[in-house]
Amino acid sequence: MTGAIHPGYAPPTRPEQPGSGRRIQRWLVVATVVWAVLLAGLTWWSVRTDPPTVKEQRSLSQAGPVVDRAMGELSAAIGTAGVPAFLPDRLDRGCRVTPLDAGVSLERGIEVATADADTREVLRQVADRLPSRWRAGVSTFDGEPLLRADAGDFVAVEGRSGGPGRVLLTAATGCRPVGDGYRAPTVDAANESAALTGALGRWGGATGAVQVLAAPCPGGGTARTARGEATAAPDQPLAAAFGAGAAPVVDSADRYARPGDPAVLAERIDERVRVAVTSPCPA
Repeated sequence: MTGAIHPGYAPPTRPEQPGSGRRIQRWLVVATVVWAVLLAGLTWWSVRTDPPTVKEQRSLSQAGPVVDRAMGELSAAIGTAGVPAFLPDRLDRGCRVTPLDAGVSLERGIEVATADADTREVLRQVADRLPSRWRAGVSTFDGEPLLRADAGDFVAVEGRSGGPGRVLLTAATGCRPVGDGYRAPTVDAANESAALTGALGRWGGATGAVQVLAAPCPGGGTARTARGEATAAPDQPLAAAFGAGAAPVVDSADRYARPGDPAVLAERIDERVRVAVTSPCPA
């Protein structure tokens, strides 16, 4: 027999060396483990160093302080454009982060009483004084002027008309995971509360608890509003409850607004009078 290979003949394959299959399996396991460790490390680094790409990556406990600082910036930006007062906070616990996960949203606001009927001009003044990184601007939505800005961490800032002689400025988180929840800033508002109690005393005293709202000012310190209400007859003038002071921006049977330190804002609704006494952030 010769060693020639006939056409169409395939030589037999060599038998697999003992242990070669096990070595390949071990290398595959090692490679998989190394890749998993590398991926976990990159994820850990990304979570701690990369900025969020969606608002759901920041819980309410993380976004709440951003809203509080935005309130301070807005308070300072109002300046002489009107008489400000913090509004009660709004927490919505009925939103959904995902179809399976419940969330909560926070909105804080400032109402501004103005003598200027040109809401667009008031909003433009506020927008011009906000930090440049917010990219604030005033556009038109549904025929009305609308201020929009981004306070960071997906906190949306808006400003719009709240009716004749009234502008509303808000900062909102959108729906977020709860995290540790929201803790509103606490502050001693003795001067504002005393001025509020004195005014409400002209109508027989407060009919409920006094509410204090606060926000950190961009230059240090804290802006504060004390809010309360009393019962007053329609023929009782609002201005008489506040004594002498700066010239009022608004002085009518149903609304009174006076700048100063503190500033005063009062509004009559039926037989109730709502009063807010505010020390705003300096412009």
